[in-house]
Amino acid sequence: MFEAYFVEKVLTHEYIRPYPQQPEETSGYFVGSQSIYKYSLKDSDYPTVIIPDPLYDNAGNVIRPGYYELALSDSREFLILLESKNPIAVIPVIKIEEDATEPARLNNKTVKKELKREKKARENTNKKRAKVGMSPDEPKIYMEAELEYNPKGQYYLIKYQRGIVKAWGAFKG
Repeated sequence: MFEAYFVEKVLTHEYIRPYPQQPEETSGYFVGSQSIYKYSLKDSDYPTVIIPDPLYDNAGNVIRPGYYELALSDSREFLILLESKNPIAVIPVIKIEEDATEPARLNNKTVKKELKREKKARENTNKKRAKVGMSPDEPKIYMEAELEYNPKGQYYLIKYQRGIVKAWGAFKG
């Protein structure tokens, strides 16, 4: 009796929060800000997406929760969900964008000089790293993948970004 009364008062009290506010940050990092989400693993060319809950289809197949790579097909018509480099799902792309300002920026003389300077510095660094036996330093490409559920339409929206290309795919789950 007392427990039920206590729980009711706690849940309805204005200043007490029995559950932490979303999102709960325990280590000072925001979810999705660590390098695994933005730059993927060293041996991967694709962004990493986290699937928190099992996803079922009408045929009874399931995608288990975990970390998956997300790739855009060469024709840019499909997103491919990869598990250990093996495709497990193909998702149709509903929208795709490419940053049109990037080619103009790369043709700028000052940017070309800066890129050339960075390339030369990277080559010098890689020579030193090779002498010690370290792997070469390669430029990072911004990558991001995200999965979210839309309760109104009852579908999953998957967002993909690699460099200047952004793509969105949708599927019923």
